[in-house]
Amino acid sequence: MPPLVLAVANQKGGVGKTTTVINVGAHLAELGRRVLIIDCDPQANATSGLGIARRDIPASTYDVLVLGRPLAEARMHTSIPGLDLVPSDIALAGAEIELVGVARREKRLTYALEALADDPLDYVILDCPPSLGLLTVNAVVAAQALLVPIQCEFYALEGLGLLTHTISLLRRELNPHLRIAGIVLTLHDGRLTLAGQVVDEVRKRFGDLVLEPVIPRNVRLSEAPSYGLPITAYAPTSRGADAYRELAAHLDARLQAEAGLATAPSLA
Repeated sequence: MPPLVLAVANQKGGVGKTTTVINVGAHLAELGRRVLIIDCDPQANATSGLGIARRDIPASTYDVLVLGRPLAEARMHTSIPGLDLVPSDIALAGAEIELVGVARREKRLTYALEALADDPLDYVILDCPPSLGLLTVNAVVAAQALLVPIQCEFYALEGLGLLTHTISLLRRELNPHLRIAGIVLTLHDGRLTLAGQVVDEVRKRFGDLVLEPVIPRNVRLSEAPSYGLPITAYAPTSRGADAYRELAAHLDARLQAEAGLATAPSLA
């Protein structure tokens, strides 16, 4: 079977998308899954967070989306066994302008991923920029499932209605088969009453779509990217590592159980 393509997206920045991409990907690899992360964000944080320097990149997501180069030319191994990466580059910032006149521009990534049909990968994880521009649209069109990180702070509550509307719009206009793999609650500070209120409200709104556990605000998680390592390699016994390890196992079990299902959970 072809790999399951999972887009990690939220139009709000600073919610832990890239941290979730890197650490879920690394822990899935730890479970024995074969994972490919595609960095679709011009900031290239997933690329640097996995220890890949710009000078070592033979080709990037820009080359794949804009220049039409094969995905295999940009694919790189990381220091984590079973985890590969298609890196990003600052040139990707101009992709939306360069693709304006290209036919079926919203399916460029979908076409590139067709090369993985016979690849022994289990998961392809797409790290999306914090916007609903053409790069995120490409990721959502290419994905079978969506993973949505939500920060445990006040603005997350304000954005719940917009998030629900956005997902419904993406399904209606671009990818009717898109399902929700889960909601990830991130940056939780147990000392704050508000954090608990956000968790309760999100669970009330999204029910079983909310994955366990809640990801704590953790110093080791913040430090790991500066060393170019996922938390599984940087601080494997930390609270952050334990949380993402449990989350990855929960997500993997859910996705395997859902494999082949055509219906998507309702957001109504």
